[in-house]
Amino acid sequence: MQRSRLHLTGASGSGATTLARALADRWSVPHADSDDYFWIPTDPPYTRPRPPEERVALMNTMFAPREAWVLSGSMIGWGDEILARCEAVVFLSLEPRERLRRLEAREQIRDPWQSFDTDARDEFLSWARGYDDPGFSGRSRASHEAWLGTLEVPVLRLDSAQGVDELVAAVLRWEPR
Repeated sequence: MQRSRLHLTGASGSGATTLARALADRWSVPHADSDDYFWIPTDPPYTRPRPPEERVALMNTMFAPREAWVLSGSMIGWGDEILARCEAVVFLSLEPRERLRRLEAREQIRDPWQSFDTDARDEFLSWARGYDDPGFSGRSRASHEAWLGTLEVPVLRLDSAQGVDELVAAVLRWEPR
């Protein structure tokens, strides 16, 4: 795949942001993460969502008009206007135990979370565990699969148990149709 407007998504902890940054660096294009637009900056972080129309307006100002970019994160239910500009989607999946292990390790080193209290951290991890439960009402594997089924752009599915270099190579080899 050549430089384009690419969206990477998957469960929290699946590696979408890591891979998106690596691809953006490889292509020398901007990387954007949907969380930076979804949440209003607060202390502690991730407590006040920005209204959907403001998220999209900010994205349209910051990066969406550019010729090429890489976007990571979930925008199910609010980002259709931005997603319409994507040429392809990469969906990352990961075995649930490994994904949760990665999330818990990330929580130990992530600066913004240092100000989170134990209850907020536990609530986040509980939410993240729900992703693979078919009956979970939040963002889940089932909702992601349903959303992927509505897309009119090519979707590349990758198992993010592979290393970042292997994942980058797989995206670069991909020829979306």
